[in-house]
Amino acid sequence: MVKIAVDNLNVWFGRHQALKALTMEVLAHEILSVIGPASSGKTTFLRMLNRLNELQVSFRYKGKVMLEQRPIDSIEPETLRKKIGMVFALPLPLPLSIFDNAAYGARMHGLKNKKLLAQTVEQALQQAYLWEEVKDRLSESAFKLSGGQQQRLCIARTLAVKPEVILFDEPCSGLDPISTAKVEEAMLKLKKDYTIVLVTNNVKQAARVGDRTAFFLGGELIELDITDRIFTAPKDKRTDGYISGKFG
Repeated sequence: MVKIAVDNLNVWFGRHQALKALTMEVLAHEILSVIGPASSGKTTFLRMLNRLNELQVSFRYKGKVMLEQRPIDSIEPETLRKKIGMVFALPLPLPLSIFDNAAYGARMHGLKNKKLLAQTVEQALQQAYLWEEVKDRLSESAFKLSGGQQQRLCIARTLAVKPEVILFDEPCSGLDPISTAKVEEAMLKLKKDYTIVLVTNNVKQAARVGDRTAFFLGGELIELDITDRIFTAPKDKRTDGYISGKFG
């Protein structure tokens, strides 16, 4: 089943064209890894999916992005971002307790019942592989957590809103290998219930967790295929060059 469909998408910021004639699909309950060098359009694509690009004055676009056959520009941004959550490269905990961080989005979307809120927070922290580490210190400041724990807390905060799609923008770029492994393990478990799009500069990470992988270059989609094929028998020599480290 197609969760997100992109049709002939072109994106500009001022005179700079960031995405060129992009046509692709994101399938339900997959992890789609998106790789490519800097300025290849990866993050622009990601931010397009929940209308974050619109926060920039110089942004304009042509083409279509559909969430389950519904144009995303017909969905209110706040509603869309509840359906399509995003985890950023740097963990951004709020100056609140661990519990209040995890509960923040759910509260903003109207969940007030204390019992339901506690259940939602516990479930989200479990899904983010953080519950066992913080269950006895929920009232402590989130800033007391390690970088890896803060990133998993941000994942939990996204999950508490109960989105359909989770966008990850280089979520492990500042993490140590152990924390990275925990985030990856969480992603692999989460795809059972969510659709995941992962932008990563770590091609090994893309190979480890991606069901399919898309290679972007210069704002264009060069190749999209099952991850094993992308990494063992890419069809385009530019894909092979990037994966093998010849450029990027």
